[in-house]
Amino acid sequence: MQLNLERPDYQYFLRGADGTGALVNERRLSASFIIAPEALVEDWPVRDAAGLTPADLEPLLALAPELVLLGTGANQVFPPAASLAACLRRGVGIEIMSNAAAARTYTVLAGEGRRVVAGFLFP
Repeated sequence: MQLNLERPDYQYFLRGADGTGALVNERRLSASFIIAPEALVEDWPVRDAAGLTPADLEPLLALAPELVLLGTGANQVFPPAASLAACLRRGVGIEIMSNAAAARTYTVLAGEGRRVVAGFLFP
């Protein structure tokens, strides 16, 4: 059996994430970041989902997603309701999950050509 590495047809692809870091393209990131198929925002200053404010979501929403995925570290941690409402008021869906689950979901949705943006939190 021959195995070939196939790269997606978009600029930034996420190979995986966990509670300590993520692999984007060929780079290991260990600080919170935002990713979309055509954008990467490194050093997003948010570190904790429990303290997430609506203003913290503005860099994600500025990328005009139809869906926001929020990876909250090794475990799923829900942000305050006001932060979730900030997305919903704009008609943007938001899903909260662990970094590993968010990475898998992001990869599938980006591969389908969906307008997805993901934020990954690292302490």
